[in-house]
Amino acid sequence: MKTLREIPCGQTVKVVKLTGEGPVKRRIMDMGITKGVDIYVRKVAPLGDPMEITVRGYELSVRKADAAMIAVE
Repeated sequence: MKTLREIPCGQTVKVVKLTGEGPVKRRIMDMGITKGVDIYVRKVAPLGDPMEITVRGYELSVRKADAAMIAVE
């Protein structure tokens, strides 16, 4: 199963599940990233951190460490 961290720019993926624990998982969910939602990867910073994504019409920046906790298809 792939994680959001592995997805290249310009692709849209669907969230399958969140693997984080406690407050980290809660923060990801508070950003609107929940099971079944579509995420579009807009940009990845030159050194790879952070990623810029679009979720539910909002633009967000997500650290690679957090992106690795989001399983997608």
